[in-house]
Amino acid sequence: MPIPKRRPVPLREPLDLETPDEDRPVAAYNPPSRKTIPPFEALRAFDAVARLGGVRQAARSLGRDHAVISRHLKTLEQWTGARLIERTARGVALTKDARRYHREIAAAMDAIAASTIDLMRRGYHNHLYVSCAPGFALHWMSRRVGLFEKLHPDVEIELRSLDRNISVAPYESDIEIRFVPAYRTSMKVPAGVHCEEVASVAVVAVASPAYLADAAPIRTPGDLIGQRLLHEHDFDGWAHWLAVHGVYDDLDLTGPRLSQGHLTLDAALHGRGVALVNGLVGQAFLDSGELVEIGRGEPAFQPYSFGKYYVLVGADRKDTPLVRRYLRWFTAELARDVAKPHVAGRVLLAGK
Repeated sequence: MPIPKRRPVPLREPLDLETPDEDRPVAAYNPPSRKTIPPFEALRAFDAVARLGGVRQAARSLGRDHAVISRHLKTLEQWTGARLIERTARGVALTKDARRYHREIAAAMDAIAASTIDLMRRGYHNHLYVSCAPGFALHWMSRRVGLFEKLHPDVEIELRSLDRNISVAPYESDIEIRFVPAYRTSMKVPAGVHCEEVASVAVVAVASPAYLADAAPIRTPGDLIGQRLLHEHDFDGWAHWLAVHGVYDDLDLTGPRLSQGHLTLDAALHGRGVALVNGLVGQAFLDSGELVEIGRGEPAFQPYSFGKYYVLVGADRKDTPLVRRYLRWFTAELARDVAKPHVAGRVLLAGK
């Protein structure tokens, strides 16, 4: 009787015999059926809408037109046969089934992204991704990062700006630098991320000399109520700043609202009104005289309202030599600048 041929066994990576294998997820022998996995672009669009709370926010995050995102959502609904999106007066909302589905696939999307970034980085031992707010990136970091590159010519720095409405996952940047104003009492830190406060910086009211020449005199913080105030995203920033300076009543705030701090700064530079800026971002313009700190040296404008800078680093990367080298340089640069009069701050991690 002939001996039956054995089914060929596909080659697999050898098991790590020193690590118990019981806790490892085991993949099925065969790949999932084509019908069980929707088009990946549709999944990405759905995931972004679920995380960011809207089609337009998702479109901005993915660099797509909002109509494209809507088509992807429709594709996913047709593929699954389930209703995922409900139209409301405030935009779109996930159905109960969609919320449950997203909870189950979100971890898988994160795992795919994390594994891909990890694979890509294996060949980039001297490449560092640094993310920060657009204003800080444009007016502070980009002006100084060349100093680090001269000191360390073997290192490549990729500087990225962050949208204030998008929470960047820990695997997308080696180092993330965030500014949190005092009126925002908490900051959500993703799991697996080490977060540390590095500096405290004064937030001051500024305007151009041309604007102040035509404006009514500003002798007290209360006089600002009658000025054209420039708001970053909402009215919270000015409401808190005025409250710190003893102005609580009759706060019927008006004025242009711009989505980012660097836009309010630019508007102030062009004489459109009075903006709030932290001393690090506005330092160059205050030093040059393009902007004037309102109430500087006047007791009525003390004490300062402060904001804090935080550094976020993946817990698995915070002790790597390149990250430590960059953070030592970064905190040393901060220490030099926060000691200047316009900044009026302090650094907590210098020399670490």
